[in-house]
Amino acid sequence: MGERGTSGGLKGRTLFITGASRGIGLAIALRAARDGANVAVAAKTSEPNAKLPGTIHTAAAEIEAAGGKALPLMVDVRDDEQVRAAMERTAETFGGIDILVNNASAISLTPTVSTDMRRFDLMHGINTRGTLLCSKLSLPYLERAANPHILVLAPPLSLEPRWFAPHLPYSLAKFGMSLCVLGLSGELRARGIAVNALWPRTIIGTAALKIAMQGAPAEALRRVRSPQIVADAAYAILNRDSRSFTGHFCIDEQVLREEGVSDFSAYRDPAVREDELLTDLFV
Repeated sequence: MGERGTSGGLKGRTLFITGASRGIGLAIALRAARDGANVAVAAKTSEPNAKLPGTIHTAAAEIEAAGGKALPLMVDVRDDEQVRAAMERTAETFGGIDILVNNASAISLTPTVSTDMRRFDLMHGINTRGTLLCSKLSLPYLERAANPHILVLAPPLSLEPRWFAPHLPYSLAKFGMSLCVLGLSGELRARGIAVNALWPRTIIGTAALKIAMQGAPAEALRRVRSPQIVADAAYAILNRDSRSFTGHFCIDEQVLREEGVSDFSAYRDPAVREDELLTDLFV
């Protein structure tokens, strides 16, 4: 088992990241791996998909190449026993779990009238229920960690109708994740377990985004930032003291500004200006 203290970045610490086979989840995993962290890649994709690149096995290989240790685990976060078994195996392999990143999410930006209820059930099961389930089952491990964190990829809470009216089913499922942060941070504060949310200020360029924006002008697909900005912000949060930094709804850019970053050009296409970037939903 590696060094599990709060110094030295994330070296020797163990992260359980849902949806880590690609996109933002993988970027967070790779940032941690550069410190020598252990990462459980908990995701559904074990076989190559023609539409979405990346599997738990390719992600694990990238994590190992970046300097970390990886454990690929095929997990559906809607399945209680799969999550329980995956966390047990992670703790047996690496000696514990220090950090849970609830990144797995499903999306459908459709109005109520045209949303199939099976799609809503999928979004609710992965987003809200999955976040609550993974958080609940991680607690026995996090309680034994030196600087325990739960980080949820969820937007700041807002009751403005504009965030609900165009895509109520998705908003209900996504803000359910935010409510988990609100409730769990209060519930777990006395136990020293941090619970925070992180959300991007701009649209993030991922493979899933390209599918979601099929048919959009190529120029629009360039007006995004890379997943690395979210990963760097997550890294900063996960290195903060869990007993003093909890219950926050963080925006990636603001987190990095607090860390002294003022130049964000590395996160975008050099041909795109800052003021041309597309602002994300819920911001």
